[in-house]
Amino acid sequence: MGNPHFYKLPNENYWVQPIHTAVKGRVRYKVNGLYHSEALKKYLESRLLEEKIISRVSANSYTGNVLVIFHPDKSLKAIALLIQDILLDYRQKSSKSLASATVTKENTAFVGGNNRNISDSAVLPQISMQRQLNQTGSQLIPVLGAVGALVCATGLVYAYNLDEAILLLIQKLHTPLRDRIMLGITFMGDPVVMLLSSLGLAISPLFYNRRRQAAILGIAGVGATLLNCLMKLFFGRARPALWKHIIKVGQHSFPSGHAMVSIVIYGFTGYILAKQFPEWRFWIYGLTIILIAAIGFSRLYLGVHWLTDVTAGYGAGLVWLIVCIISLESQQKYRSLQETR
Repeated sequence: MGNPHFYKLPNENYWVQPIHTAVKGRVRYKVNGLYHSEALKKYLESRLLEEKIISRVSANSYTGNVLVIFHPDKSLKAIALLIQDILLDYRQKSSKSLASATVTKENTAFVGGNNRNISDSAVLPQISMQRQLNQTGSQLIPVLGAVGALVCATGLVYAYNLDEAILLLIQKLHTPLRDRIMLGITFMGDPVVMLLSSLGLAISPLFYNRRRQAAILGIAGVGATLLNCLMKLFFGRARPALWKHIIKVGQHSFPSGHAMVSIVIYGFTGYILAKQFPEWRFWIYGLTIILIAAIGFSRLYLGVHWLTDVTAGYGAGLVWLIVCIISLESQQKYRSLQETR
């Protein structure tokens, strides 16, 4: 081939290509066949970690990438050939398992005295799906807790009529420099800008060969914007008028479109990036939370929203974000289970 760093298994469809090689003893490979294959991900990690020359492995079935940290005396080609051997072994074992499953499907088992046909290829995916659903449910508990906290905070602030007092307290922070900073931050959360950004991201190289992620990102942006408009019309709450606004705003205030749409778009984008770059997950999530919180605060600073508008926007947006993420995960898990049948 023209690229000396591009390796291929003989008579196979798998490719192993190093894509990040800046640090000696550390490389990231693009492995064709790993994308959306949890089974291959686990097999690659377990087999590579058995090698003494390898100290760390992190495979990602969402991107098809494998991060390998190995002894610096070894070459990139040696590690790539090792991965190829593991891939070939995986293919051979998968073929044997498929043949065994075909035979097992024709076997019968006696349950409670009755002769029933039992197919392992049908039962095992159901068990796997149930486990994955249980795991997803446990992961949602903290998120649902956050939604509950936002709902409670909104109710308490509204019940004790603290909206006006909080805005007047924030007004004391005003300076010309901070005004310009907050105008820039609030622009990053403008629903129209966010919607165009989400549609632009959906067709960008970031989502190349990831149609499901791109489609759901677009749906997330459009859905959040439309839902916010409907809620504003339904509640019809007037905006604060405690001081003269330095930006133009619409009539309705509840819930905050900036808070709602930003948590959906930036939250979904941050989730995808954290999946693609797990070693940077902490920083990605941290920066995402800071940006979303800053956008919400900017609306209070500029005096165009009550605190309850912002907390309600975060709560509604978080619910819609959960729906979009569950939809993405369900599609990917269903596809992964189909591959194992």
